[in-house]
Amino acid sequence: MKSMQNRTTWIAAALMALMAMTRYNHFGSAVCLPDASYAVFFLGGLYLGRTRGTLLVLALLLFEAALVDYYAINFREVSGWCVTSAYSFLVFAYAALWFVGRWYAPHHKLSVKGLSSLLVAAVAAGSAAFVIANVSFYLLAGYFDSMSVAEYVSRVAQYYASYVAVAVLYIGVAVGGQMLFAPTENKFRHE
Repeated sequence: MKSMQNRTTWIAAALMALMAMTRYNHFGSAVCLPDASYAVFFLGGLYLGRTRGTLLVLALLLFEAALVDYYAINFREVSGWCVTSAYSFLVFAYAALWFVGRWYAPHHKLSVKGLSSLLVAAVAAGSAAFVIANVSFYLLAGYFDSMSVAEYVSRVAQYYASYVAVAVLYIGVAVGGQMLFAPTENKFRHE
């Protein structure tokens, strides 16, 4: 029981640290990693979604995301343009990532078939989060009254692949780490 609590604490701390280090820079740069928020919420659901206190961890990650955004806007001179009445819908976008990860967790296996399924789940979760965040932004931000849905979709579609690909990359690194440190009997198998 104690080792499960320690594992949960370490995973939660690692996810919180990753989000704190990357969230303020959505696309990354030569010196900064891109935002890992999509991956953090998916991995939280995958690794912590079925533990005691799971909703508390989800709430802490949501609070941290808002706190990092507040810090970035007020102290790092990051634009607050995206913080509108639609901002609260990020809760639903991130919850979609968390709950798809949680749903997938019992099926998670370190095998060819398992990793293929994980990829599908991660892409589906990232896609859902991207759609929720961008549809709510279009409808509620107040910036797009004169812009057609088709024009808006064409403008945000250019960001879709990078958001999902970055999440999948971070998830792949996390699962790669899991494979490295997994007990011998759980090592990668061809199924």
